Amino acid sequence: MGRYFLRRLLLAIPTVLGVTVLIFVAMRVIPGDPLRTIIGEGQIYVLSDEELAAVKASLGYDKPLVVQYLVWMKDVGSGNLGYSFWQKDKSIADLVRRRGPITLQISLMALLLAWAIGLPAGIISAIKRNTIADYSIRGFVTLLMAIPNFWLGLAMILFTIIFFRWRPPIELTYLWDSPWKNLQMTIGPAIVMGFSFGAIIARMVRSSMLEILRDDYVRTARAKGLNNKTVIFRHALRNALLPTITISGLYLGATLGGSVAVERAFSVPGLGLSLIYAVQARDWTVIQSLVLLFAVAYVIINLVVDYIYAFIDPRIRYE
Repeated sequence: MGRYFLRRLLLAIPTVLGVTVLIFVAMRVIPGDPLRTIIGEGQIYVLSDEELAAVKASLGYDKPLVVQYLVWMKDVGSGNLGYSFWQKDKSIADLVRRRGPITLQISLMALLLAWAIGLPAGIISAIKRNTIADYSIRGFVTLLMAIPNFWLGLAMILFTIIFFRWRPPIELTYLWDSPWKNLQMTIGPAIVMGFSFGAIIARMVRSSMLEILRDDYVRTARAKGLNNKTVIFRHALRNALLPTITISGLYLGATLGGSVAVERAFSVPGLGLSLIYAVQARDWTVIQSLVLLFAVAYVIINLVVDYIYAFIDPRIRYE
């Protein structure tokens, strides 16, 4: 197990390095100058070319690209992730420490809700195949998969405002400071993303269960006289969860970086909303550091999924 995990860890290192190069190059090839976006034509005060060059020199953007990349890597290695264009007194690491727990909490809540909804729905749909229960679950799951997250979030906000005169608070509150205020802020995005992914899990579990229930070892277990509950939960479900665990890891990584629309809809002060503001301000350093953080989280989550895979299925770690 240790050698397997070490091998997967070593393979992740070049992946992360490749991501850093890709992000850095992408920020530099995007058309437009972030400084001229804020202080340029149409503004009250327009910088001259000399003044603009001086500002770039103070930010270090007059240096060769290789030097800029190495400076960024030094900031990443030091843990502060660099500094914003417009807030030089605060490091990006401070932004991550303040807003990262909210995004992580929403992602974990959404994943737990998705499993609570999708797992039993998928099992019931597979066991009662081609019955009214199966058709009802499949129809509801298809509906949830067809609705975009941001639309469902906006509809939920409008519903609570119109019928209950209530909207979730937008003040940044941590779970350990005030659990009730924190849940009011995070429960909406978690429900929206949880229901959407719960539909995907339900379809995945149903397909896996239907395939495994036809395997020889399941028929052998039934022939030996084992009851249906033991066959399903002790023999079939464990193997059926393998693809579901994989897609859950991918989803968790996607929600950490892809909760932008939902956080915007609910005005949740998480990393997704911070990324929107950084894109609007053309803040290169914040954008590239946050995207790198999401990419590293994605790689780590995939490592954890590989480890869980090897734990569930011994054949994988012995390869």
